[in-house]
Amino acid sequence: MALRAALLRHVRIPVQTLNPALTLTGGKWGSPSLRWMSSHDDHLTKSEVTERVLSVVKSFPKVDPSTVTPDVHFQKDLGLDSLDNVEIVMALEEEFKLEIPDKEADKIDSTNLAIEYIYNHPMAG
Repeated sequence: MALRAALLRHVRIPVQTLNPALTLTGGKWGSPSLRWMSSHDDHLTKSEVTERVLSVVKSFPKVDPSTVTPDVHFQKDLGLDSLDNVEIVMALEEEFKLEIPDKEADKIDSTNLAIEYIYNHPMAG
């Protein structure tokens, strides 16, 4: 503790303060409801996620695009096998630039579950 106090007495770090009037009135820095310190402010809307998930599934070679809906089950409705399921999840990972852990990927067996997982993932882009 003494070392910390000694260092802090001798180290000077320049600090730039913001004009509070600008931050609270929505001036140069935006509105007060803006999340300033977030590393990922551009979260996707549910409709964007739905559209992109459906696009990925429709583009899968073994799928008839006309049968794809937001509630379709990969194996029961589309007749895909477990390997196809893995390939779709991998395509979704690539599309949304995220990594889905195997434990979670095994649970994604429908477009609805894929949409929910990706929409709720903080780093989906």
